[in-house]
Amino acid sequence: MSPASPVVQIEYCTQCRWLPRAAWLAQELLTTFEQELGELSLKPGTGGVFVVRVDDEVVWDRREQGFPEPTAVKQAVRDRVAPGKSLGHSDKAVQE
Repeated sequence: MSPASPVVQIEYCTQCRWLPRAAWLAQELLTTFEQELGELSLKPGTGGVFVVRVDDEVVWDRREQGFPEPTAVKQAVRDRVAPGKSLGHSDKAVQE
């Protein structure tokens, strides 16, 4: 892992009790990108926030896009951290 390894942050609303959802999504991303990511953090927030960032760039915002399906977030993260990486069945699900 190099110092330039991507950092993913999932900010979630504590008032809405979205920690389990954020933790599950974090697990999915860490499993999929175990070699590509330098760090993944969970950031408590309030006010209905559920935002996924890669190196401070928002790749998913619940307020604009609704709650993400893991496949959609994996593709958004992949496009920034490992554009050539195949997501296997996750890529096929979107093509169908």
